[in-house]
Amino acid sequence: MEGIFTAWGRILQGYRPSLSVEITRECPLRCPGCYAYGDEHLGGGVTLREVSDYKGQELIDRFFALIDEHRPLHVSIVGGEPLVRFRELNEILPRLADRGIYAQLVTSAVRPVPQEWASLRRLQIVVSIDGLQPEHDERRKPATYDRILKHIAGHQITVHCTVTRQQVQRDGYLDQFVDFWSANPDTRQIWVSLYTPQVGEVSPERLEPEDRERVVAALMHLRTRYPKLRMPKGMIEVYSEPPQSPDDCIFARTTTCVSADFKRQIAPCQFGGTPDCANCGCIASAGLGAVGRHRLPGGLRVGAIFDQSLRIGRTVRRYRDGASG
Repeated sequence: MEGIFTAWGRILQGYRPSLSVEITRECPLRCPGCYAYGDEHLGGGVTLREVSDYKGQELIDRFFALIDEHRPLHVSIVGGEPLVRFRELNEILPRLADRGIYAQLVTSAVRPVPQEWASLRRLQIVVSIDGLQPEHDERRKPATYDRILKHIAGHQITVHCTVTRQQVQRDGYLDQFVDFWSANPDTRQIWVSLYTPQVGEVSPERLEPEDRERVVAALMHLRTRYPKLRMPKGMIEVYSEPPQSPDDCIFARTTTCVSADFKRQIAPCQFGGTPDCANCGCIASAGLGAVGRHRLPGGLRVGAIFDQSLRIGRTVRRYRDGASG
């Protein structure tokens, strides 16, 4: 609860407490359905692979200029593939920890995760894994299962699987996935998202309504069998009835997303473009959505407190920006 109250304090000051940074445009993978490299991710006209990005000390300096500007409580470092910039991250991650900022690094583990990161406080390593080995290795080569298992040794990672329609077609597929990674000693916890399409998207990855129902039912069952599947009931229920627009999504409203040039803001959320919110499967949105729908003693919805805090924060920021101008 202390973390929630701290986040509310930042909102009341007019800040978004979470920052997501595409630290590089580079990635050796070509995963089908990857939203980061979609034509509309940055609003059209330019794609992630076409923007300028940075290396070395310039990357470090520009990164911390963003931190000083936004003053986040939590930073999510994404890409591209962040491990392409592991040398710069060797300086960035300890400095974030020293500042008391929680960091989440999302990677394919195509490169070894440096062993010195295992002892860093406030760091969460999230490894994206697209299903069981045959399907994953085909979709995400060269970040194959063999490489991942070798590169995460000695760490305690969060396994993150985004469920696509191809996976739902096989009975028991998700059960096998959760069972495999629960047994791995380097797995701390498992998260499951649902593939989030763009409006009007027609693709093999997109879930049909009956697919979503099957995944929700499977997760409700699996969470009682596998302690490493850290997905509360309320979070899974949000997948059945996700926020209908970015204005209804606490994650979208509390997170600033910045592309690899450190100039372009990705809107309305990390997906960019025009995400189909009615079919959202983002675990961050679901997690904060569950918090927002929780009712306090007396029936007051937590989200109502958040909404009022956001309105006050916007007023404070307008006043502060006007005073500084």
